[in-house]
Order: sequence, then structure tokens, then C-alpha cells
Amino acid sequence: MTEQPSLSFAGLLRQLRGEVKLTQEELAEAAGLSPRAVSDLERGINRTARKDTAMLLAGALGMTGPVGVVFVEAARGRTPAVDVLTALERSGRRPDAVRPRLWNIPARNRAFTGRDDLLAAVRERLLAGHSAVVQALHGMGGVGKTQLAAEYAHRFAGSYDLAWWINAEQGGLIGDQIAGLGQALVCIPAGAGSEAVRAAVLAELRHRGRWLLIFDNAGAPADVAPWLPGDGGHVLITSRERGWDEVATPVEVDVLTRTESTKMLRRRVPRLTKADADRLAAELGDLPLAIAQAAGFMVETGTPASQYLSLLQTRAGQLLDRGAPGSYPHSLAAATAVITARLFDHDPAAAELASLCAFLAPEPIPEDLFTSAAGLLPGELAARAADPLAWRQTLAHMARQSLARIDHRGLQMHRLTQAILRDRLTPACASATRRRAEAILAASDPGDPPNPATWVRWAQLMPHVLTADLATTDNPALRQLVRRVCWYLIERGDARTPRELMSNLHQQWRDRLGQDHEHTLMAAHYLAWALLEMGRYAEARDLNQDTLARRRRVLGEDHPDTLNSAHNLALGLRMLGEVRAARDLDHDSLARQRRIQGQDHPSALRSANNLAADLREFGKT
Repeated sequence: MTEQPSLSFAGLLRQLRGEVKLTQEELAEAAGLSPRAVSDLERGINRTARKDTAMLLAGALGMTGPVGVVFVEAARGRTPAVDVLTALERSGRRPDAVRPRLWNIPARNRAFTGRDDLLAAVRERLLAGHSAVVQALHGMGGVGKTQLAAEYAHRFAGSYDLAWWINAEQGGLIGDQIAGLGQALVCIPAGAGSEAVRAAVLAELRHRGRWLLIFDNAGAPADVAPWLPGDGGHVLITSRERGWDEVATPVEVDVLTRTESTKMLRRRVPRLTKADADRLAAELGDLPLAIAQAAGFMVETGTPASQYLSLLQTRAGQLLDRGAPGSYPHSLAAATAVITARLFDHDPAAAELASLCAFLAPEPIPEDLFTSAAGLLPGELAARAADPLAWRQTLAHMARQSLARIDHRGLQMHRLTQAILRDRLTPACASATRRRAEAILAASDPGDPPNPATWVRWAQLMPHVLTADLATTDNPALRQLVRRVCWYLIERGDARTPRELMSNLHQQWRDRLGQDHEHTLMAAHYLAWALLEMGRYAEARDLNQDTLARRRRVLGEDHPDTLNSAHNLALGLRMLGEVRAARDLDHDSLARQRRIQGQDHPSALRSANNLAADLREFGKT
């Protein structure tokens, strides 16, 4: 059991009633009270209860012995409501079964402060049903939307049989996480495509009920809308963006009140005076992420408020001179810069690791991305990556400075922290670090995209590949890795993401590398394949015809890439009813494959199968 700061008795009663799965009417009946009496206590209309009422409620909720005594005292306003939860934990009578069996919600933030009214409002709207069962928590970055959603899940865990967290920053990654939920629900077959997974999981949720889905940091309604089950449970969405009205009830999340800010600071840094806490809260703009990071730094380093405020003012000016976006509060940037400078002074290797993380995605980074490519890391960091004990110590140093979260999924760095770290590097250092991150990514290729056994690893790797500066990279291996990412996505049944990615890269590489460059043609090939999978046959045919002509001229008619373009073009021609042209092209490809690879090579067998399909269709015309 974790602490719930600022928990009122009204919130406690709602939470305990939810954990024993009673309605207000059922609790009132069990206690021998009127439903109005219970309702008034839960809504805070009556902030305290009479002793006899409190004892009746304690009995109905199973609160006996010392726990019952604490409950009655809390109901009468004589002890904090959170003491009841502490007493339950110590008594061993609050079972872990309160948490749903299917649960992947992030760990609870013990320092969570305030927001009781907002949490209660969200809860009431969710219980009201209809359109309010989907709510979008929106607001500026660092305002605490994610923490609010996680706190809701923990506080009302007893009301759900399933609670599932989905990182929704990149819409193309939602499908893999829904697939993970489907595996936990045991409702999808191994190797199922994206659409089959989506349909199976949403149907299972509608059938089950009592579930909670949280889509964290969603970019746009269109990314989330296809994954909403419709009814049977509740959905929370967190996003920096507005415009959620069509798919959710918008709930704006603002900064903390000054009272909440100072309370949070003084709880985390007990030696702070009220005046110092007020000055810090003002400089930090009452932004929860900035306040939490500042408090962590002061506790870790023993920095007094006056010195911290002085450093904050100096660093903030430097960072703002670099043109930091307004959505990055100067207080947060300054706090991050101070911590990073200290890490560079005390552990340069850990600081180098942090810089590398800044050029990857704000999703979990598998540790073996670094340890399996130790030879690509700079000197001291390379030595540590090859030594398990030294590596663990390096991770601990970085995590201790609040620069990253380390858990079983790997390293995860907040996007604001990443941006600040990148901004601190000189142009030359930033370029070198980016190239090193690209090399590490390129070395992590899982291989064999059609094999479902590799899909978990591809899903882990994909956000970091998509975050790389693919348009300007000079790393050929990274460009090839992008190709295989698209292959993996198409095999999973997702053609939309590769189409968008390769459409952009084809144009950018064409302008930068030239129309006939092998990687420009590679992008064209995969763009055409995605269009083919989406049923846009005429567009696919036109692009494949151009790509095939260029590859024949540049690579020769027998090159494997040329024959792959011929294969895709023939498929498109057949789908458009141009069967004679498809037959002639596949006939030519089969002859070349047999001559080059041999009759039993998989490529030759594939060409033979395509030709057979052409002949079958040709016989119908």
C-alpha cells in the first residue's frame, strides 16, 4: 500500500466502498443508514460523521479491532484519512487482490499531491456513462496528466478487473501494445495481423466489462479512435493536444495551486521554510514536473533554497537564450541543466549515456541496445557496458539524478529532458552523438521481419528507429533498418505507417540523394508495396513501373531488387485486371530466377506461384 497524500475522508470512503464492490445503496443498507447519509459523506457535504454513524460504516466495511478504531477517528475528523490505509496495510488485512489481475499501470507516485477534486470529477463522469466513459486529460507538457491518470488507476483499482496502460505518443505503436493486451487476455492467435488483433481485443473487452484503458500522451484523436472498444469499461486519454471533443469528454489539467505546490515541496524537502517553498514554487511556475525534479535535486545534493534559486536564475537565462520552445518551462529546463552538469562532473560516462538516450525515443530503451554494442560506445562507457556490475552502477548514477527511469523494460527518459540535453550539446558534439546513436540502432537489427518470433523485439526497437533523423542520416545500415521496419509493419498488417514513413523519405531522399540512388529506389519500392496492401492499386502500379524502369537501368535486369520490383508490379497489374501484362512480367521473372537462383530457390518458387495465379485468372477472361 502506498501513501495517498491529501486524501479526504470522502475520498477514503469512496475508495473503500469501491474495493469491497458495493454501491452507495448497498453500503447504506449494510450499515443501516439512509443512502442520502452515505452520499453526503462521499461528496464531502458532511465532512465528518457522528461516532455512531462512523461505527456503523466501519462494521459494514469490515473494519474491526484497531483498524476500526482508526476508521472511526478519521470519520470524526480526529486523524488523517490516510492513516486508515496505513493501518490496513500494517494489519495485513488489505489484500493485493484489490489490484486487477491484468495490470500494467506504472508504479504509484508516492509524492502525488492534491488533485482530489479533479480525480473525483473524473470518477463521477466515468460512472455517469454514455460519452463520458472516454475522457481526455489535456494540458501543457509537464503539468501532470500522466501522473493524474496513474493515480486514478491506483486509487480506484478495486473497481476494475483489468487496467492497461498504452504509450500512445506514436500512433503506429498502439497496435503492438494492444497485441500485448490480447496476449494477456489469451484472445488472439499467435502471428495474427493488426486488424485481427484489434477486432479480437475490442470484442473481448466489450464482452468482459469492468476494464480501464489509459492511452498516455496521445498525439491526435485519429490515432486513438480505432482502438476504443465503445462500451463496457472506461478510457482515459492524456495529451498535450486539444480537439478531443468528437471522441472523448475533454478535461483540462492546469498547474498546481500555490498551496499544493508549496505542500509538495515541503513534503519532499522537510527543511524548507514556508517562505522559501513559496519562492521556489513561484520560480518553478507551479508546474508539477519542474517542482518534483527541483525537490529531488535539493534532497540528493543538499543544496539550500537560496543557492538553488541562484543557480536556477543563471541557468534559466542561458537556456532561454538558446530559444527553448515556450512549451518547455524555463524552470524545468534549468533544473535539468543543473543536474546534467553535476552528472558530467561526477560521472562523465553516465553523462555520455544520458546524451545517447536523448537521441532515442522517449519510450523504454532496452539495455542490451547498449551492452550488445559496447564496441560502438565511447571509451569508459564501452568498458562499463562490458562489465555487468559497472554497468548497473552507471545506470544508478543516471537514475539518481532523475534523468531517466530504470526498470525491467530498460531506460526511459522524458521527452522534455531529452530536448534539454540535446540543446546543451555543441553542434559538433550533438552531431557526433547522433551518429553514434544511429550506429547503435543499426547494430540492433533483429532480422527476419516475417517471423512472428522476432516481432516483440521489432516492437521494442521501432519507436527508436522512427525517432532517428532518417531523412538526413548518412548511415546506410540505418536506412536498411528502416526498410526492415516497414517490412515488419506490413507483415503485421499495418500498411498505413509504412506508407506515411516511406512517402516522406522517398521525397526527402530523392531531393538529397538523387532520383536513382539505391535508397531512394528502396523507399519507392516499399511505398508502392504499402499502397498495394492498402488497395490503392493504380498508385502502386504507377510507382512500381517507374521504380522497375529505374532499377533495370541502374542495377540491371537480373538484380534481386529489380526482380522484386517486377514481382510487386505484376501483383498490382493482376489486381487491376491487367492479367496479360502481369502474366508476361511474371513469366520473364520466373525465367530469370530459375537461371540465376535455380529452380528450387524460394524466389523462383514464388515467381512460379505468381505465374500460376496469372494463368488461372487469364483463363477466366
